[in-house]
Amino acid sequence: MAESVTELVDRLQEEAIHDRPPEETPEVGIVMGSDSDLETMMTGGRRPGAHDAFVEELGFAEQTDYHDPPAERFTFETYVTSAHRTPDLMYAYAETAEARGIEVIIAGAGGKSADLPNMVASIAYPLPTIGVPVQEKSVDSVIGMPAGAPLVAVDAGKSFNAALSAAQILSLEYGELRERLVAYHDRLRDEVGEVSRELHDRGTVAFSRR
Repeated sequence: MAESVTELVDRLQEEAIHDRPPEETPEVGIVMGSDSDLETMMTGGRRPGAHDAFVEELGFAEQTDYHDPPAERFTFETYVTSAHRTPDLMYAYAETAEARGIEVIIAGAGGKSADLPNMVASIAYPLPTIGVPVQEKSVDSVIGMPAGAPLVAVDAGKSFNAALSAAQILSLEYGELRERLVAYHDRLRDEVGEVSRELHDRGTVAFSRR
């Protein structure tokens, strides 16, 4: 096993034996098959991604040190773990997720053999896993789970929606997070209302030239 992979597996297993309070552990784990998936999974490129949803809209922080959590109440962590190139790391991540405090996993993968979300969902069960097909050609692979091995999935590239779905699941337990989701939805409603009013009041030509 490569030294870097061994170190990560050991780290995950070491974290799993600590009984840390929920406010000190990340609620959401984000994994992807390659760092080439990072733009889609986190910033979304031309469209917002999971990082934007969590940080900009819902007030999460990214936790980079398991033993030194940020001040924000809700956090997420991020790893690259390939189902094909590092199956041992993928297994260790999914197997230890619940013991390390993770409550929802978001897993993204690209290509026609986008197996990471499916494998993670199977190993981490019963933790809910939300799959993100990084490309259109990844959709069939991600959503093709057999009966009895559930995986929730969003449309290709829409990690922003995956983050919102993760927050919805968590909001069943955390009322504060439910309030943040409602506030986010209210902001969306206000934005649509403002645009509609401006379009009507200014007229199509003037609005399009703004």
